Amino acid sequence: MQSSNTSRKRGPVPGTVMHDRRDVTATLLRVRRQERAEAVVDLLAAEYPDASCELDYNNAWELLVATVLSAQCTDARVNLVTPHLFGRWPGPEDLADAELGEIEAVIRSTGFFRNKARALRGAARQLIADYRGTVPADLEGLVALPGVGRKTAKVVLGEAFGIPAGVTVDTHVKRLSRRIGLSTNSDPEKIAADLERIVPTSHWIELSLRLILHGRRVCTARTPRCGDCVLASVCRQIGV
Repeated sequence: MQSSNTSRKRGPVPGTVMHDRRDVTATLLRVRRQERAEAVVDLLAAEYPDASCELDYNNAWELLVATVLSAQCTDARVNLVTPHLFGRWPGPEDLADAELGEIEAVIRSTGFFRNKARALRGAARQLIADYRGTVPADLEGLVALPGVGRKTAKVVLGEAFGIPAGVTVDTHVKRLSRRIGLSTNSDPEKIAADLERIVPTSHWIELSLRLILHGRRVCTARTPRCGDCVLASVCRQIGV
């Protein structure tokens, strides 16, 4: 008769092996995604070495206004509107006292002009009240302004101040991130978080600009030119 103290060989705790396998798989996917991201950064840098924002501006205030206007509107259209806008109201002090109807008339062609007019005048007034008319160089201060979300704030910080506050995700970056295989998310903030985990901070600003250019020129929504794509060797072509 065996002693009651005899040790018994125990099997794995239910669920432990499966959990471990999932952890390993997730880790491998992250590693592969990071390697792909590194290749994308290098290839796009070689393809678009001089990539820059396509909005026309002379200072942080003008960039802020132009970026707000660019929502649901092309940069080309915004660039047609802003010379008249800034010619009439050069700075936040001028726009803060403008009549909403007059602002709306100038920016009408950019779409959603009523909301944009209220946001711009509100932002101008808040800048005067809180920052003496100067655009703040921090994310928290920018997103507190009317009409300014994280995407707009990241653009302003990156372009006007050279501060990499995060990856800017517009419709092009959203589409390409999934198509290439850098993110499986559809929410812009989650996509940004995915990219920021696998791309070094020093490349955040340029990556957004280069993905946008690539999305406009080569990796279009309906008819991507995969045969001419510099990313063909690393792209997963999801959805193509």
